[in-house]
This record gives sequence, structure tokens and C-alpha cells, in this order.
Amino acid sequence: MQKKIQLIYFNAGGGHRAAALALKEVIATEHSDWEVSLVNLFEVIDTERYFQKLTGFAPEDLYNLRLKKGWTLGLATELKVLQALIRLSHAKLKRKLQQHWRATRPDMVVSLVPNFNKVMWDALYQECPTVPYVTVMTDIADHPPHFWIEAGQEQHLVCGSARAMTQARAAGYQSHQLTQTSGMILRPGFYQTAKLDRAQECARLGLDSTKPIGLVMFGGNGSNQMVRIAKDLSETQLILVCGHNDLLAKKIEALTPSVKHVVLGFTSDMAQVMRLSDFLIGKPGPGSLSEAVHMGLPVLTFRNSLTMPQERYNATWIRENQFGIVVSQVREIKGATQELLAKLPVFQEAVGRVQNRAVFEVVTALEKIIDSNQNA
Repeated sequence: MQKKIQLIYFNAGGGHRAAALALKEVIATEHSDWEVSLVNLFEVIDTERYFQKLTGFAPEDLYNLRLKKGWTLGLATELKVLQALIRLSHAKLKRKLQQHWRATRPDMVVSLVPNFNKVMWDALYQECPTVPYVTVMTDIADHPPHFWIEAGQEQHLVCGSARAMTQARAAGYQSHQLTQTSGMILRPGFYQTAKLDRAQECARLGLDSTKPIGLVMFGGNGSNQMVRIAKDLSETQLILVCGHNDLLAKKIEALTPSVKHVVLGFTSDMAQVMRLSDFLIGKPGPGSLSEAVHMGLPVLTFRNSLTMPQERYNATWIRENQFGIVVSQVREIKGATQELLAKLPVFQEAVGRVQNRAVFEVVTALEKIIDSNQNA
């Protein structure tokens, strides 16, 4: 008998959907008896699209536009406002979610989103009290209160770091509710053996594989900070991934660096690009940092007032584990890159010790939860 598994995501940022897709891909190869559905949370709780009618944007689109423009100052305050609105709307949101689960009757619900886990758990527990609810954190640590970890609920929590486990225990979670994985969820493509002649591919792109190559990446829409970085590192080989931001790509392509700079648009195979690179420069997103570390790339990242509150610990994680260097401003990049390259073997040794198998470990955890629920 097939088990119906719902993976709850939204498109704010992109990492939540990426994690859901990665889990679905692994489950498809390991569990033919599981029927996996990807459920966009906002399509469930805002069926009338009130937010879009009011603002002209879907909630995720407005958030992603702010990331693209770099309008992240003040997000810590706005996060508290959002959480207050969720609490005020608890009853209405709960009814919407109950209707969804009454119609779909899942055997397990897996949340890959923050902020909404209290109301989702409440709705599922009231409508389907025997169905297990699992929150899989896609951030390296929580940003309490009421972000990922909600106290007082008999749900399961999957944490990708010792820091997150400590936070969960402090919130009252017991050992039987917790699973710690070896990192963040990565797409299965990051584990595939590459059929790549690095020297040949670098030569095709005009890069010298015997000299350091930096990868510059700021999410799916890039960042205007990449122009300053390209200027300041004109003597360092770079691959600059601009994502969907064609205007940014044109600005960088118009520069005249001393050595080769390769400008790319959106690519679905970041693992391949990382195999050509020696280090990463980018914002402290949990996905890109974890991908880089997994692929053996030391990291140069940022922490300042513009850093999103849920990503600030990530810079601490990089520094504490000696995975790279953290700076506060783009103007520090040139000196920090020189320092990183001078210590590159030390940083490479540190990232080389990481063995991240989280996407497979999460599926194993879900198996155990389902089995335990059946035998209860």
C-alpha cells in the first residue's frame, strides 16, 4: 500500500523548494511505495490570492525582488511583524490547512519552511491526529523565537547542525523527536561522480587550471556587489554566476579585467561549476555555503546589517570551523581574497573533513518515523 508523503515548501528564497525537490528525487529511487507530493504552502493558505491582489505581487515574488535588489535592511523587524500576523491569523490559516488535509489525507507531512510550523502542526493534529509531522530545517541554525523550532508540540525535528540540536533541546524537544544530519540537504547531483576533464574544460573557458579560480555567486538573481568584486579582483580568475539577472551580466562583461573572468547566467548544474573552482565568494546562504564546503571550496562571505537574520549564524559557522573568511563590507574583499589564497591549503583541509550525506539521512529518518508510527 502506497504511503502519501507531502513535502511542504514555498518559493521565498529558493532553498526550500530545492530541498523538497532533492528529497523527492532520492525518495523516488528508494521508495516506489511512497507517493510524494510537493505542496506550495501559499497555494493552500491563500487560495483567493488576497495578498497578490492587494500588492500586485505573490508573497514569494515580493521577497525575492527584495533579495535581488539587496533591500534586506530591516528584515529582522519585518520578520517579527510577519510572525505576529501569522499568530493573529492562526484560526483562519488553521481552517484552510485542515480543509487541505481533509481532502488529501496524507500519511506524513514534512515541512521545509519556517514561521508556519505551529499552525501547520495544530491543523494536522486536529484533522489527522495519528499522522506524523516532521520539520526539516533548511537553515544551519534557528532564529528564535517562532522561526523553525516551536515548543510544546509532539512533532519530529531534523537538524543539520549541533547548534540547531542544542536549540531544539533547549526548547524542550526529547531525543525521540530529534534527528541530527551531517549538514544541509543538497541535490543528488552533488554526489554523482563527474565525468569532467577539469584542465580541458577550464581551457575551453579561457581559464588556467593551474592557478586559483574563484566562484562568485549571490543567489538566483545575483547582486550588484558582484560588479565591485569583479573590479577589485581584476587580477584573480573568476567565474561570476549572475543567475536570471541579465543586466548584471552585461555590466560585468563590460569590464576589462587583467585575467579571465567568465560570466554565466542561470545554471542548473552548480556542482559542475564548483568542480572548476577553488573557492567561493558569496552571501551566507545555507545552501550555497553547504554546497561549496561539500565540494571542497573554502568560502569568503559576509556578515553585516544587511545580512538576513536567519543567515547571520552561518557566518559564525564558517569562521568557527575554519571553512574560510568572513568580512563585513565588499571593500574588504581584495585583502580577504589575498589572505584566503595565502591560507588556501589550511582551509581546504578543513572543508575536506566534512562528509555531508544529509539528503539520504533525512529519507532514512522519515522511514524510521513512518515505521514507528505504524507500530505504535
